[in-house]
Amino acid sequence: MEKTKMNKILKVIVAAPAILFLFIGVRWLAAPAGVAAEFGMPLLDGLGRSTQIGDFAAFFIGIGTMMLLGVATQRNTWFLAPAILLSLTAVFRVVAWLAHDASFAVEQIAVEVVVSALLFFAASRTATGQA
Repeated sequence: MEKTKMNKILKVIVAAPAILFLFIGVRWLAAPAGVAAEFGMPLLDGLGRSTQIGDFAAFFIGIGTMMLLGVATQRNTWFLAPAILLSLTAVFRVVAWLAHDASFAVEQIAVEVVVSALLFFAASRTATGQA
């Protein structure tokens, strides 16, 4: 398969989860109770609610935006940043399970690992970003 066709396919494959992350982030802003329940948590009150909505919306919108910037600019930095965030999220879920009696979130960890791997691969196929 020629390189340009492969790059177009890779762009589509990366854009799909990016759009999903953006959608989840917007849901944290527009309908936080529903998305909180899907994440297995209640929507908190007061400062806790502010933290949930602010942190989760920023996390998902930030990751989705960086992924789309990577697709648009073909600069690997935009793929590396969300790959690192998602990788750390997966690692810290395991820490939560080992050290804090949290449920082992197999499905969530799998998504984070697969998307991280995709982003690291995309970064390896694109130009180095400038500092």
